[in-house]
Parts: sequence; C-alpha cells; structure tokens
Amino acid sequence: MKRYALLILAACLSGCTPGLDDSGPWDLLIANASVIDGTGAQAFDADIAVRDGHIAAISETSLPRESAARVIDAAGQVVAPGFIDLHAHLEPLLRIPDAESHVRQGVTTAVGNPDGGGFWPIGESLDSIAATTVGMNVAFLVGHNTIRGEVMGSDNRAPTPAELDQMRTMVGQAMDEGAFGLSTGLRYTPGFFSDTDEVVALAEVAAAAGGIYTSHLRDEGLDLLSGVGEALEIGRRAGIPVVLTHHKVVGAPMWGTSELTLAMIDSARAAGTDVMADQYPYPATLTGITILVPPWALAGGTPTFLERLEDPVLRDSIVDGIVWNIVNDRGGNDLRRVQLSGVNWDTSLEGGTLHDWAVREGLPSTPETGAELVIEAVRQGGARAIYHVLDEGDIERIMSHPYTAIASDGRLVRPGDGHPHPRAYGTFPRVLGHYTREQGVLTLEDAVRKMTSLPADRLGLLDRGRIEEGAWADLVVFDPATVTDRATFEEPHQYPDGIPFVVVNGVVTVDEGEFVDQRAGVVLRKAASPE
Repeated sequence: MKRYALLILAACLSGCTPGLDDSGPWDLLIANASVIDGTGAQAFDADIAVRDGHIAAISETSLPRESAARVIDAAGQVVAPGFIDLHAHLEPLLRIPDAESHVRQGVTTAVGNPDGGGFWPIGESLDSIAATTVGMNVAFLVGHNTIRGEVMGSDNRAPTPAELDQMRTMVGQAMDEGAFGLSTGLRYTPGFFSDTDEVVALAEVAAAAGGIYTSHLRDEGLDLLSGVGEALEIGRRAGIPVVLTHHKVVGAPMWGTSELTLAMIDSARAAGTDVMADQYPYPATLTGITILVPPWALAGGTPTFLERLEDPVLRDSIVDGIVWNIVNDRGGNDLRRVQLSGVNWDTSLEGGTLHDWAVREGLPSTPETGAELVIEAVRQGGARAIYHVLDEGDIERIMSHPYTAIASDGRLVRPGDGHPHPRAYGTFPRVLGHYTREQGVLTLEDAVRKMTSLPADRLGLLDRGRIEEGAWADLVVFDPATVTDRATFEEPHQYPDGIPFVVVNGVVTVDEGEFVDQRAGVVLRKAASPE
C-alpha cells in the first residue's frame, strides 16, 4: 500500500512532474530503506523509485527490482531528503564546481552570498555558474554589503536619498534575476555603517518580491541582545521572513544568553514576525582577522586604515580597540583562542594561533602583542582565523529550538587548501552523529527536519526537502549507527564517514562512499524554474 498516494496531486500543483506511478521502469530503486521523510514524522520502511530526476514511487511493499536500471539495497540505512544548507560560502564555486566537500556531507542544495557579501550583478553571475555545471543545486541571496559598496564604497555615512533609491533598485533587480532574498553582514564594513532604516528600506524591496532576510547580526557578543532586537525589528517593519544566521553567543561574559535570544524569537513569532535561526554545530567561529579591528578604523578600506596607523593618536585608539576585542569578544582573552586559518602571505602560520605566532617572534603572549600581530596581518593582506569562543550549552540550547535549521557557514574547499574550519567538511554528519546519536540533543527525525523541510520551507522550495512522490530526487543514504564527522580543528581536511550514497536530481553522486563528479546540480532562481 503506498503511503503517499494522495500527495501526487499536491506535488503536481507545486510544479512537480505529474502522472507518476509505481509501475516502472525506473532509473534507480532504493530498496529496504528506513525512510525519514524530512517532515519530522517517524521513520518507516519503504522502497523509493526514481525516474527522470524525480521520486516516482514510495511503497511500503516491495517494488519489482527488475523494473529498475539500478538497485541500491539500503537495508540498515536511513534514506532522507538531501540536506539543504541555508548558509554556505560558495565563493570558490567556479574553481571547485563539483562541491565535493559539501556533497559528501549529504548536501544537495546550498545557499550562497551570506553575510551581506557575494557577487554582482546576480543574473549574469548565475548564468556563468549554470554554464559551468555544478555538483549540487545552488541558490543565492543578494548581499547588502556588496550593494552598498557598489554605490557608496566603504564610506562611513548614511546614503543620500538618491543613493538609497539606487540600492533599492539594485535589490529589485537582483530579485528579478533570481535572488532568494537579502543578506546583511552588519558586523562587517561597509554594512556596519548603515542604520536600521536603511536596511528596512532594502528589505522591503526583497519582501515585495517574496524574498527572505538573513542577518549576520551587528553584534554577537556583549551587545548580542541588541543585535537580535534589530534583526527582529527589521523583519517586523519590512514584513519579511527572517533568519538569524549562524546564531551563537560569542565570549564567556555572555555565555548562557541564548535563553534570552530564543525567548526573543518565540515572542516575535507570537507577535507575527516570521523568524527562525540557523546554526553550525561547533564551539568556534571563523571569519577575517579584521573582526578584531574596530569598524570605524576600516572606513575607506585598507589603504585608509594603514594611513590612520601613521597618526600616533589614531594608532593608539586602533590598538586599544583591538585589545578590547581580544579581551572581551572574539579573542576570548587568550591568544591561544585565535587560530589562524588562511594566511596566503605566510602559510606556515596556518593552523597555529596568535600565541604561537607571538612565541615564534619572541614576543610575550599578551593582548597588546596580539593587537600588533593583527595589524601586521592586515598590513600583509589579511588573514582568516578560527575563534574558539563559544559554549556547548548555548550550542545545544540553540540546536534544540524548533525553529533552528542546521547550516554550515562552510566554505567550499579541497584537501590541502589552507587550514579551514572543520564545518566545511563535517557540519551535517556531526549533528547526526555527535549531537543526535551520542548526545541525544535531537531525535533523528527532528535532526533531518532541521536539515531538509525547515530550510526548504524558508526558501519556498515546494519540491525539495521532503521525500514525497513527484519531488526532486535529492536523497542521502546514511548509516545511523556510524555516520560521523572526522574533520577536527587540528586536522580539518577529512571527509565524513557513514554516508555511502548521495543522489542529486536523480543522479548518484556519492556511490558506495566514493565521490563521482557528475555535476548534476542546477542553479535555482527564486520565482523561476531551475536551469
């Protein structure tokens, strides 16, 4: 007896292929599976048939093996919808189009241009990516920092009415060309120089086109509550669905504050603001070394920053600001907590800490030394760093919230490329293994929901994120007893275990644990059919 017979009509109404049945022939049959459909419902045993890139049949009785070109016996395995990463750094996509580091985690769709960044113009860039062909489905936001930079450079001021109109026009153009919404990085320049009214004005344009708003908050440390409040206010005033992206609590003085931020989410939802969060499952962040520099000092870009250092008074203020951040914010009051990740001008520093660098230079491991090293890193061209400043209690509390999706914040990477955050290789299997199987923070069904239907619903993807007849056949097969991340902060370049098969649009892309470069992904555009 088929479980989902009544869903064929609904699937067709959402744009899926009509007229599907369980008679074959099929391109692929996944047999004897324990199916977790992505909705949060209990697992059930079934066969899943795939034809023409779609799920053609789901049957709790055995389907004929001879009707399939290929059969995968998934006995003892879970079959889930392919994971959807709401926050991914896809900047290297044209260099790493196979997206292996993501696909091996079970990710079949990822959203790029987070934190206010990314490319411009949107449409032209999406055309280039589609022409390249990619290993997973990709969708993109339009970045506020990118747009503001195009119009105003890195100026520390409010836009003129004409400049604001130009930015609003650009957001509208991006939405017309397929962007799924607006992202901000209000902790980074030039977005830091904007006020709430400016962001609301741009978010209104995205909202009118059915888009979403994802926010790297203005502050995630001592002013976290103000940062959350601002994002909720933007959502309320613009009438736009909100994602508090990579939601976290930075720094020991604020640990435990997630109780309040989650209560703020609940209160805002009760009052009518459609807000949720996403999260990566690690006790450390990663971003540029300039996160330790006071934003005012970065106005005008790096050349202007270096000019300010020539003024003794300004230099003292800059150093004091960096010291403050090392003590109270991302520095964790210990140079050992700042681990260098990408240092193009001296790769020997990668993987080590600011403490290690200070020792190498024969300098005391103090916040003042750290400030000088940060300045030197900016002078040399910048660096990325991992900041070990999060608390497991907050991680588990945020993860448990019903409106928290799992998202990597990971950058596409190949083995040997720098010293990345382990989230680039292990986010999704870590949740399934460490936090679900070992720690019991989530049930397996809810963990899958947070990786599939929850992000799909936020993006308005009606035909992905669930296992149902007519949906796209984005699927992941994993062993619930062994699935785990292997990447660590010390040895990050390690693929996960326990994910033998990944299917992208009906094409097997991880096959018996081996990656196959099939490039079966498509470019997704909001309010348009995929390429």
